[in-house]
Amino acid sequence: MSSPSAPPRTVICVGDVHGYITKLESLWSNLQSALPADAFATALVIFLGDYNDRGPHTRRVLDFLLALPQRHPAQRHVFLCGNHDLAFAAFVGVLPPPPDGSPFSATWDEYLHNEEHEGWFRGPGYEGMHVQGRRWGGVIKDRWNPKKGLPYRGSIYDAQPTFESYGVAHGSPDLAMAVPEEHKRFLRDLVWIHEEEHVPIDMDEGQIICNLIAVHAGLEKSVDLNEQLRVLRTRDTRVPKVPMLSGRQDVWNTPKDLTGKHTIIVSGHHGQLHINGLRFIIDEGGGYEDKPIAAIVFPSKTLIRSTEGTTSQD
Repeated sequence: MSSPSAPPRTVICVGDVHGYITKLESLWSNLQSALPADAFATALVIFLGDYNDRGPHTRRVLDFLLALPQRHPAQRHVFLCGNHDLAFAAFVGVLPPPPDGSPFSATWDEYLHNEEHEGWFRGPGYEGMHVQGRRWGGVIKDRWNPKKGLPYRGSIYDAQPTFESYGVAHGSPDLAMAVPEEHKRFLRDLVWIHEEEHVPIDMDEGQIICNLIAVHAGLEKSVDLNEQLRVLRTRDTRVPKVPMLSGRQDVWNTPKDLTGKHTIIVSGHHGQLHINGLRFIIDEGGGYEDKPIAAIVFPSKTLIRSTEGTTSQD
């Protein structure tokens, strides 16, 4: 927290990366060029999740992120968990265990009707795997994703490029051995929510000071806020599908308990840019090859984009 006499720390929120290392490197360079040197050097940088899948270089993306604290020691770095990251962590066996000691197989029941169609993973170790890990490492029967207008890449999560970035075939249980320990620690330690106090933001009426909540998809508008915060803060992996990490319309707006309060809610996940008052959705790339990765900078609300890597890579 900044002292009253100190200038406020710049806050940078980076949208979904989805395995595109060239875009990430370009965005980082553009941020460094766009911001005053001292503001960049001491910024709070919040990555909004979904580092893997779709793009070809998940392994290199995680290497880049892991190197940031040493490269920029005066910055603070927050790495949120996205729905793709949760599923990756589940597959390689590093998802935090359920707080009540229940088995991960207890997460299957609600979605068992999708098992055959989505081709859930049934290889070694599946018996103790969270449902999202089984979906992530499976082979979906449909070859075409009508929502994206693109073919599926391996599973419903488009996980094949992530497997291949570690040198193994899609769905191979060997991925757990191929992923370096530092990458497993990164996945294990991802937070589901970040809460920051005293964040300034420039508005039409002048600068105001807000609380900031960063969560991958958003907060549900009509569900008890305290229960949502409990699930996120404790990383409650009993939940088969966490709406705040994977929801769509239900997490688009600001929850009623926060409406009218000075609270910024910033997310990625949704495959577009959306700014409405203090609600920010920063995911211009959406995992598409031809779209940039975007970041937003507070207090100015400046949008910075990658300018390289938006054509076919490898």
